[in-house]
Amino acid sequence: RPDLRNVAIVAHVDHGKTALLQALTGTHTAHLPEEKKRGMTIDLGYAYLPLKDQILGFIDVPGHERFLANMLAGLGGIHYAMLIVAADEGVQAQTIEHLNILSLLQLQEIMVVITKADRADAQQIHALEQQLRQHYAILANSKFFVTSATTGQGIETLRDYLAQLPELSETEKPFRYAIDRIFTIKGAGTVVTGTAFAGKVTIDDELYLSNGQKVRVKNIHAQNEQSTEGLAGQRLALNINLDFDRTLIERGDWLFSQPPAKATDRVTVWLENQIPLNESQSVHIYHAASHTIGKLTLLQQPKLAPQQQALAELILEQPLFLAHGDKIILRNSNSTAVLGGAKVIEIHSPKRHKRTEARFDYLRQLIQAETPEKRTALYLQNQAVEVEQLMWIEQLTDSQLNDILEKNGDIRFQSWCFNAEYRTQQTSKLLTALAQYHEQHPDQLGLGKARLYRIAALNQPEKLIYHFIDELLAKNQLQQTRGWLHTADHKIQFNEQERALWQQVLEQFEQHNGQALWVRDLAGLLGQEESAMRNFLYKAGKLGYLTAVVKDRFFLTENIYATARLIKQLVADKEGISVNELRDALQFGRKMTVQLVEYFDRCGFLRRKGNIHVLRDADVFDL
Repeated sequence: RPDLRNVAIVAHVDHGKTALLQALTGTHTAHLPEEKKRGMTIDLGYAYLPLKDQILGFIDVPGHERFLANMLAGLGGIHYAMLIVAADEGVQAQTIEHLNILSLLQLQEIMVVITKADRADAQQIHALEQQLRQHYAILANSKFFVTSATTGQGIETLRDYLAQLPELSETEKPFRYAIDRIFTIKGAGTVVTGTAFAGKVTIDDELYLSNGQKVRVKNIHAQNEQSTEGLAGQRLALNINLDFDRTLIERGDWLFSQPPAKATDRVTVWLENQIPLNESQSVHIYHAASHTIGKLTLLQQPKLAPQQQALAELILEQPLFLAHGDKIILRNSNSTAVLGGAKVIEIHSPKRHKRTEARFDYLRQLIQAETPEKRTALYLQNQAVEVEQLMWIEQLTDSQLNDILEKNGDIRFQSWCFNAEYRTQQTSKLLTALAQYHEQHPDQLGLGKARLYRIAALNQPEKLIYHFIDELLAKNQLQQTRGWLHTADHKIQFNEQERALWQQVLEQFEQHNGQALWVRDLAGLLGQEESAMRNFLYKAGKLGYLTAVVKDRFFLTENIYATARLIKQLVADKEGISVNELRDALQFGRKMTVQLVEYFDRCGFLRRKGNIHVLRDADVFDL
């Protein structure tokens, strides 16, 4: 296939851009009847120039401020622009406005084409070039071309220069397409038109609408011609299998090759303003074919002078499908003037602690990070990030993300990505929390997995923390006895004398039919000194043979497990169990039953809800 270069072409009304395009391509771009009637381009016109092994696409941008939204809708995947200035009329009001907008779009290159050279002398043309270079910093290093569509002057030179522009479209990224028009064609069905911001699409591909609904591509028109594929930067008409009458679809919606992430209503941007700004103001926000209103807040200063750059936050009334690096144009509250342009630095920005020095440092690093590899390393500092979120933010395919993670030495487990430092932080927290628990509760064998998660890592992804626990178990840094997690050194054994005493204790528990026994009662029954018996029973507790439900009152651990199994059976068909129901099932006294249930609440097996107790973590007492 030939490569595609798209060039936005902008000019003041009647400065000869249509004639120039006709001279370059042989195509008249004012193709809509309404445009011809009104005598100016009101929507985006397109012309195409085949050159050797590539096609130049010229996007004829509206020459009037009222059509700004149409202009932005067509500039997805555009990296080059031509500014047209007539030699005989020079710089006009709209020339300046277009220069302002082009500067905000941060294009790769802006070329200046002086038209109607046959209507001015060499001195006029030289003065015009000097004026443009000196007064507009964005044009200081631009290439200038002097042309005349009437005589053909400079046309060939301009065409040759355009032919060697490097291809910058991101065809390897996931497909991302902004819809700007929707209509129905008899016999074909629903057709959408728009611009491909990235990636490529082929006939029969399945795509996702912004609402997540799947559609199939039945036919493609690229650059006004029937095609089997559409590419980044191209103007595409897509025939999709969608009942337009039944599905709400409108200008500003998108088509994606992968399921869309949640649209964002809070973004951090790098702002370049054109007029003075206060700390906070209402704005109109334009992104691709989308338009919404919102609030702009400067993050680091109370005011901003024209042509300055700064970090700012946008809170959007209608969430948008934004990714890192996307370009936004801002207009004032009544949409009469352009305030500035912004580049998306972060989506789903935090609601709190947004002005700390640590946060500003992180955002500065994000601005300076030029590659997805560098930015991904920043995203994974001190946190795990979901795979889909990373793929969306950077617009990566699954294999591209895997390549980046491998290059950075980062780790992917199921749906999460993290770095080695994060894993070290979380495993250290788990081990510390367990050690502290052993210190505070020497009578307990350890903790259930779910409770350890709640104590050590409540705000972290649960599946990931369980994975780290499994890794610690595999390395023997943690151990598990009868379902309870404990540190490797949290182990004791009976000596020969204690083993003999344990047999006597066990006989007493068997005689009491599974009920709990107090330290003092056992000491009296076995003729032992009370404090010695207490120490022994707590040692048996550490070994897992006994469980203290309250201070100095013990159950056999196996009976605790049996009771837990009974509770699971009793609540299988209902929400929870009351103390009285459990008392009747066990044939215990009420006080002992209350103590037992409160123990189950404390260890995370049950949770009290009014007068009943519901299952909180059914896995705690699994053998």
